[in-house]
Amino acid sequence: MLYAILCYHDENVTSNWSAEHDAAVITRLKKVHGKWADQFKPIARLMPSSSATTLRKSDGMVLDGPYAETKEQLLGFYIVDIRDLDQGLQIARELTEANPGGAYELRPIMGYYPDGASAAHDTDP
Repeated sequence: MLYAILCYHDENVTSNWSAEHDAAVITRLKKVHGKWADQFKPIARLMPSSSATTLRKSDGMVLDGPYAETKEQLLGFYIVDIRDLDQGLQIARELTEANPGGAYELRPIMGYYPDGASAAHDTDP
């Protein structure tokens, strides 16, 4: 089953980390990544929300910045191919130990393709 593990944290906290602190967090995360390498698909670390551009669907207006104004922002995500939600929660708990603070949201995903085909390992929502 494909799941997205979405990583949320307060950008005011993470953007003020020193280069050394950030490197230490990445080193700890890489240990978790290595352990679950067979389950991990793409991993994306997003640039700060201040670099976002939003197209508001209701009126087509283009806005600088993120759509939602919240304390915690989406910092990145993992795509994992796992047997069930319990395994996803186990991975998220280990990621939390490596990078505390914020939250990890787990959500089943289904791939869509321009030709109408679906991915072989997609999950039902």
